[in-house]
Amino acid sequence: MPDNSYVFTSESVSEGHPDKVCDRISDAVLDKLLSYDSTARVGCETFATTNRVIIGGEIGLQDPDKQKDFMGSVDELVRGCIKDIGYEQDGFHWETVQIENLLHQQSPNIAMGVDKNGAGDQGIMFGYAVDETDDLMPAPIHYAHSVLKALADARKTGVEKDLGPDSKSQLTVRYENGVPVGVSCIVLSTQHLDPSLNSEDIRSIVEPYIVKAIPDGWLDEKTIWHINPTGKFIIGGPDGDAGLTGRKIIVDTYGGAAPHGGGAFSGKDPTKVDRSAAYIARYLAKNIVASGISKKCLIQLSYAIGVSQPLSVLVNTFGTSRVSEEVLGSQVPEMLDLSPNGIINHLKLLRPIYQSTAAYGHMGRSPSKNGEFSWERLDLIEEIKNRFGGA
Repeated sequence: MPDNSYVFTSESVSEGHPDKVCDRISDAVLDKLLSYDSTARVGCETFATTNRVIIGGEIGLQDPDKQKDFMGSVDELVRGCIKDIGYEQDGFHWETVQIENLLHQQSPNIAMGVDKNGAGDQGIMFGYAVDETDDLMPAPIHYAHSVLKALADARKTGVEKDLGPDSKSQLTVRYENGVPVGVSCIVLSTQHLDPSLNSEDIRSIVEPYIVKAIPDGWLDEKTIWHINPTGKFIIGGPDGDAGLTGRKIIVDTYGGAAPHGGGAFSGKDPTKVDRSAAYIARYLAKNIVASGISKKCLIQLSYAIGVSQPLSVLVNTFGTSRVSEEVLGSQVPEMLDLSPNGIINHLKLLRPIYQSTAAYGHMGRSPSKNGEFSWERLDLIEEIKNRFGGA
C-alpha cells in the first residue's frame, strides 16, 4: 500500500464506564464549586469500586461558610451523578453506594503562583484539528463517540431498555490517499440487563444505531464486526472494574491521532493549564484549519508553575499549510493572550460548564449558549484570514 493509504484505530467509552463515572463526579464537584464562586480552586480526584466512591483532592473557596455548605452537599451531588448515568444494580446503586469525602483546602504554595496569574503547574499541552469531519476532528474518534452517544440516548429515553450504562466502542478506519473512506473493523461491547441475551441478540439491537452513526458506504461486506465478543456483559461500571478520574485522556482528546501532554482534564479548575491550555490550543488549531490556511494543524504549548506566558509555542501543519510554520508559530502568541487569565477570559471558563465534557470527548463538540465547549467556537477565522491572507 502507498504510504498515505493505511488504517487507524480509535476507541471511545460511554458515560457509564468506570473511569467516566469518576470523571463525571469530579467535574460535578468542579461545577458545584464554580456555582458558589467563579474563582474557586479545584483539583478533585474520584475513585469508584463496588458500592464505594471515594473523593479526594484540593479545593478552595474564599468564603468559609460557602465551603462548609459545599462539603455538606457532596453526598447528594455524587448520588445525583450516578443516578443520571443510570446505575441501579446490586453492586453499584445510587441509593446505596458508600461515599467517602476526603476533599481538603488547596495548598497555599500552589495558590501563591496562581494568584499572580501564573500557571497552576508546569507541563505541555496539545491542540489538534483536521478536515476529516465537519467538526474538524479525526474520523476514528469522532465516529467512535457518535456510536456510543446514539446508544446512550436510546437507553436513557427508554427506547432500548435492555442496554446498560457501561459500553465501549472501537473503530478501525481505512484511509486512501490520506482520506478516510471506510471502516474495516468495528468493536462494540455494551452492558445488557437481560442475562439471556447473547452476542447475536445484542448485535440486532445495536447495529441500526451503528449504521446510522457512520457515513454511508463506510460499512460493507468486508467490515469485520465484534459485538460483545465475550458473549455476556451483565456486570458493568465500577462493580465490574474499578474507576479513576483521568484515565481516559486519549478518549477525551483525539483518539491517539495527535499527541497528548499527559495531564488529565476532569476535576481541574481552569487555572490549571492541563485543561485550559489544551482547550485554547484546540481552539487555535481548529480556527486555523477552518480558515483554510491548512488542512491539518497541531499546536503545542508549554508552561511553568507561577509563570504567566507559555515558555514555547509550536505550530505543525504537516506540510498542508500555505503559510510557513515559522510565521504561524511567531504570530499565534500575538493573536491571543495565552496566560492562564487570558485563556480563561477569552473562553469564559469560570462557569459551571464542565460536567458535559466528562463523556464523549472534550473536543469536537458543539458550543452551547450556556458556555459549554466555548473552545469549539469558530470566531477567529476572520482575524486569521486578515493576518495571513484570505483562504
